[in-house]
Amino acid sequence: MIEGADSAGRFSLVEHPMKPRALCAPLHRHQNEDEYSFVLEGRIGVELGGEVAFATPGDLIPKPRNEWHTFWNAADEPARILEIISPAGFERYFEEFANLEPPLRAEKVSALANKYGVELDLASIPRLVREYGLVFPGG
Repeated sequence: MIEGADSAGRFSLVEHPMKPRALCAPLHRHQNEDEYSFVLEGRIGVELGGEVAFATPGDLIPKPRNEWHTFWNAADEPARILEIISPAGFERYFEEFANLEPPLRAEKVSALANKYGVELDLASIPRLVREYGLVFPGG
């Protein structure tokens, strides 16, 4: 919605629509940016620094850099958040991720994450799926 070029690199704004019960990412942490998720619709689960919380429309979820976190749609209906990313730059990750050639292999995903200073805990996916009754694209 707003790219870094539109804000002199200070921030970007990305909309994330989420399918029901979708895990949006494995546990991960950013070296370079802080994220703030504003819930537009639905019920969002978030694990941040080992703590779990849930947010509904109007709630703001801060996700500071270097803090392990993930988020998911915790309901059986679609959900949407606006993600403020500061400083800008990480919004390009989503575009590159969408253009990865299938099948999505751990090596490709990890290499892209490393390019953007993000550390992934891919081993967290089965636990998150099991504990919260989620689905994760690509299995």
